[in-house]
Amino acid sequence: MAVATISIAFALVLLVCASDFSCASARGRGGFTIDLIHRDSPRSPFYNSSETPSQRLNNAFRRSFDRFPTSTSSSEAAQLDQAESTIIKSRGEYFMELSIGTPPFPIKAIADTGSDLIWTQCKPCIRCYPQTDPLFDPSKSSTYQTIPCGSGSDSACQYAVIYGDQSYTKGDYAADTVTLASTTGTSVPFPNTRIGCGHDNAGSFNELGSGIVGLGGGNDSLISQLGTSIDGKFSYCLIPRASQDDLTSKLSFGDNAVVSGSGVVSTPFFQHPSHKTFFFLKLEAISVDDTKIPFSSPSSASGEGNIVIDSGTTLTLLEQSFYSELEDAVDKVIGRERVSNPRFLTPLCYKVSESEQEFKAPNIIVHFSGADVKLEQNNAFLRRNEETLCFAFAPPPGGVSDSFYGNVAQSNFLVGYDLKGKTVSFKPTDCTKF
Repeated sequence: MAVATISIAFALVLLVCASDFSCASARGRGGFTIDLIHRDSPRSPFYNSSETPSQRLNNAFRRSFDRFPTSTSSSEAAQLDQAESTIIKSRGEYFMELSIGTPPFPIKAIADTGSDLIWTQCKPCIRCYPQTDPLFDPSKSSTYQTIPCGSGSDSACQYAVIYGDQSYTKGDYAADTVTLASTTGTSVPFPNTRIGCGHDNAGSFNELGSGIVGLGGGNDSLISQLGTSIDGKFSYCLIPRASQDDLTSKLSFGDNAVVSGSGVVSTPFFQHPSHKTFFFLKLEAISVDDTKIPFSSPSSASGEGNIVIDSGTTLTLLEQSFYSELEDAVDKVIGRERVSNPRFLTPLCYKVSESEQEFKAPNIIVHFSGADVKLEQNNAFLRRNEETLCFAFAPPPGGVSDSFYGNVAQSNFLVGYDLKGKTVSFKPTDCTKF
């Protein structure tokens, strides 16, 4: 299994023409679980042993910011909105192994809860970025079929994905069997899954990866396509960064994804009526010890939701004025010497002596609608080096209006999504033992 992150921002996915093609079969609702490996784990092919823990963490911080566009003209956005299908796209930090075709052809792909399309590089390549593993050859798969553009048409429907840094993938909109490797050792095939077969792909993609698996809320995501076969349920349990050496995070589907028992809290999620990729939650306040700070950011285009839950963003990014209040409250309680260094990318860092074993963080509770989520110290602070701890919250980069609930805050929680009930559940869990 492999893992990676690509520092590319939002993208627009354009299907050149629509199709009535849909998944032909529904499987039973039994659950299964697969591994997720963080891109900084030694088990990842992207692992760089020459990097220090501080460098890896700083790179993760940069990826949180690099996911967002720094400039997009309003005229360009207006033109793209005229396409038949447009969604917002972002990138994740976890990889999963899967296979495409018959016989199954293994690929390594980014597992991304902030996007929908499943795609991989395909032969023949008009233009492909260098890839270590062999390219998928659709002519060798007996179950591969392009999706025609409209009834009675023989021409293959085309797709194009254009990212904020001008990276892109283009190719045939198709269908094939997608097979997932369960942690039980059995393979779980899903026939007639819609995919993108990329014949023209370029930009800042990593040669050790060969595509994307979208886990968002849109119609083309793996989650939506599995649909009734997983009863609309998936969950993940992300291990903390300090525990990643020989361990994997878990991604579960169906019955295995049900979050229940003591300590579970649930909150509704909301989606944009036409762009359903992101799952928005309603953040009401954050408490720092006895100080409760209301979150007054206006609701997003999704309706009542005002913060995106995103496993692909490292930091939790909060609207500037609210973040400033939160930072002041945290700093007042901690009362330590602050460290100012622009390379840290997070505004609030503290000096901690090498000999000090304990750093007592304030009690921080995130108040979602109907769900109070109590953060542990490793959800709120990350050690940059032996002498520095940083708050894992920050304001978003300029031009970004939405807030994002990042993966550090979600680590050591079993986080479950119920697409039928439209809820997200949190259960404190030791994910190293899950």
